[in-house]
Amino acid sequence: MHNCGLVLEGGGMKGLYTAGVLEYFLEKKVFFNYVIGVSAGACMGASYLSRQKGRNKKVNIGLVSDSRYLSWRNLILKRELFGMDFLFDEIPNNIVPFDFHSFATSEEQFFIGTIDCHTGEALYYNKQDHGKDILKIIRASSSLPFIAPPVEYDGRLLLDGGLVDPIPIKKAFADGNQKNVVIMTKGDNNRLKPSKVSSFMKLLYRKYPAVADSLQKRLITYNEVLSFMETEQEKGNIFLIQPSVDLPISSFERNQKKLLALYELGYGDAQRHDQRLTEWMRA
Repeated sequence: MHNCGLVLEGGGMKGLYTAGVLEYFLEKKVFFNYVIGVSAGACMGASYLSRQKGRNKKVNIGLVSDSRYLSWRNLILKRELFGMDFLFDEIPNNIVPFDFHSFATSEEQFFIGTIDCHTGEALYYNKQDHGKDILKIIRASSSLPFIAPPVEYDGRLLLDGGLVDPIPIKKAFADGNQKNVVIMTKGDNNRLKPSKVSSFMKLLYRKYPAVADSLQKRLITYNEVLSFMETEQEKGNIFLIQPSVDLPISSFERNQKKLLALYELGYGDAQRHDQRLTEWMRA
């Protein structure tokens, strides 16, 4: 779609909602000239752009009960809750192969958001220039502090882009997209509230002060982007898709039935929005 972007929020296992929406888009052959995502949003977006129907479901629901995917065992043995080697090497190369050729030859632009551990700045890597390293970059974008170690790439040390740009809508507008579809994984637009955890995390992550600062400011950053989105929605520049039902699912959910319900909710919400979305994009 000309001058229309697709923006994908992260959220760990809550990203199954996004996977459901994108599955409906795949079936209906709905594509956008520009796609940007962070963390789980980038993960789900990659299989969408490689045109692999059902892959997100097979990987993130079918394999989630495997301890190599997500477990306390991973945290104890490897200092990572999610098995990053399993997710970004074993699965895409051997278990549920990722179609690198279709991904590389798809016409859409694809940007992945990360944070530089030393400077705290948001860094975005595009498919065109970094396609051969796409899994490593998505891995970096999915690496949360304390959950996974930073990823070294192109002379930088990177972590989850959601820390500094949780919903990269401003980047999408800055890149020339006059209208944007945003898929959120939260079911409401309530502002985040301060917690003692953020200060504690700052203490623990003192090795990278810029990251610690982003952790502490994250609720301000998130609340600001929500306010920005509301303003742009009123102008008709954003079409928002988010869970119509508040399902009690955590970012580290392993219950396959709950994840399937979230996936199906995303698919159903996309289906319900279909006509209105089509009219909005044509306006």
